[in-house]
Amino acid sequence: MSGMTIDELADYGMERMTDEEIERFLKTQSLGILGLPTGETPYLLPMSYGYDGGSTLYFVYVVGAESRKATLSDRADTASFLVYSAETMFHWRSVLATGSLRRLSTDEQSALSDAETPIWRPELLETASETEQTRVYELAVDEWTGIRHAIAPPTFAQRSSRDGSE
Repeated sequence: MSGMTIDELADYGMERMTDEEIERFLKTQSLGILGLPTGETPYLLPMSYGYDGGSTLYFVYVVGAESRKATLSDRADTASFLVYSAETMFHWRSVLATGSLRRLSTDEQSALSDAETPIWRPELLETASETEQTRVYELAVDEWTGIRHAIAPPTFAQRSSRDGSE
């Protein structure tokens, strides 16, 4: 099944999410995987994010003297961000967003609303933000794809199909 498209997988319970469903999903989640381009394989990072309700995501980086993620982010033309939720093997959703990533100025950072600031803030971020070792980046989303899979477990589906054939 690895080479099949989302539409071809509809028979298996997979569906594309609408833009409204994607926006609702992004509003209810707080963590994802940021993919930054490198010369070889992408550099993947679990990240908390803030969301403006439209087409922009925000990330807070804790940076040291040399930060690979900041260096790669500053050089990147495009980046990808994957947000997913897997309640069970029969019920899961994922959104892949791709767009341009840029560092916000200090003024832009201070203008962010609570909703745009990442919700999930570990103690490390709180401590670092007091010592000004943080940077905020925004991902302006050019394209997103959302898929969901929601089917009844096979035992239920098998039982109901047997009942219906009598």
